[in-house]
Amino acid sequence: MPTDLWRFAEALYQRPGVEAACLHLQEQGADVCLLLCAAWLERRKVACTDERTEALRALAQPWQQQVVVPLRQLRQRWREQAHSDRAMAALREQIKQLELAAEREQLERLAACTQDWSNGAADRPPNWLERLAPQDDNRDALQTLRIAATQLSA
Repeated sequence: MPTDLWRFAEALYQRPGVEAACLHLQEQGADVCLLLCAAWLERRKVACTDERTEALRALAQPWQQQVVVPLRQLRQRWREQAHSDRAMAALREQIKQLELAAEREQLERLAACTQDWSNGAADRPPNWLERLAPQDDNRDALQTLRIAATQLSA
């Protein structure tokens, strides 16, 4: 399993069903970077506490709302026009790369926040995914992430 969060997220996102689960969760209002971090923390068996979940939310929310979401919205607004306009398509691709860079930065910030949280410290299985997901019924999507994370090779 990759040890750093970015490599873990890349590997996890490539697993069958994970992209669809993430897109579903994103449509429900989830911060996918936060959920990828949650899967990473669960995989490492890091104890989940209220203080830690709030620290991650407080770190992720401003970046997600001020940087990632506006880039995503712009890219999505340009989707239709980019089909018939090469210049727009090229600019849209640049926006997509900026969005990915912003997500990587968010994951790096989340990883830095957790650097002192020890692995294998949880007394019972941590439930990071449920704690950081939207409150809607997303059990299937969360389970897809959890199973895929456990299947990543060491």
